[in-house]
Amino acid sequence: MLEHPVETLVLATRYFGAEEGRSDNSMWTGNQQERLEMFDAKKVPPEIGWYFAGFVDGEGSFNVSFRPQDDFRQPWKVSLCFNISQRDPVILSLIKRHLGCGTMRQRSDGVWYYEVNNLSAIAENVIPFFQRFHFLSAKKKRDFAKFEALVTLLREQRHLTRAGIEEVLRIRRDMNDGGKRRYTDDDIIARLRESSETARQTAPSADDTVRPAR
Repeated sequence: MLEHPVETLVLATRYFGAEEGRSDNSMWTGNQQERLEMFDAKKVPPEIGWYFAGFVDGEGSFNVSFRPQDDFRQPWKVSLCFNISQRDPVILSLIKRHLGCGTMRQRSDGVWYYEVNNLSAIAENVIPFFQRFHFLSAKKKRDFAKFEALVTLLREQRHLTRAGIEEVLRIRRDMNDGGKRRYTDDDIIARLRESSETARQTAPSADDTVRPAR
């Protein structure tokens, strides 16, 4: 596995191309929008793949988020995201190129984010990549295994039911060691209960049923 930053820049020039390997600001301005490409993990050069895996083992994260939405039938939008943050965009852009998906953006403090939140891209690019180039740390192995389970759950649309939401909560419980979450499990369950009550109250009663005229 490569350890020296100079080796990273050499790889950026070798595999990224001399022009793309430059560090001038014109390359990194604005948001780089996601463009999903056909991906084959077997085509990733091993020295690149194992370097990325080691880098993500220390700097990357796999996340699931909940956002409230005004729909009493489905009060939560569940999303998955793989992301990495760094001040130097070179390695992030190199990862983006080889994974063939994701977006890059820069915060006002200069920190760059590479993230993949498209479910198809996560399932077809990110998951196969890390299945081939696996992690060494037990923590990242655990988080990735849970992330894989969540990808399957969302692709099967089981998160669109209350039982599915509860399953998502069970899976994510110790991901990223609990982490700092905007909405707690209790918040999410409480909103589900409120939504169920609203649905029950707004459901048409037998007296409201329109009967055909005789």
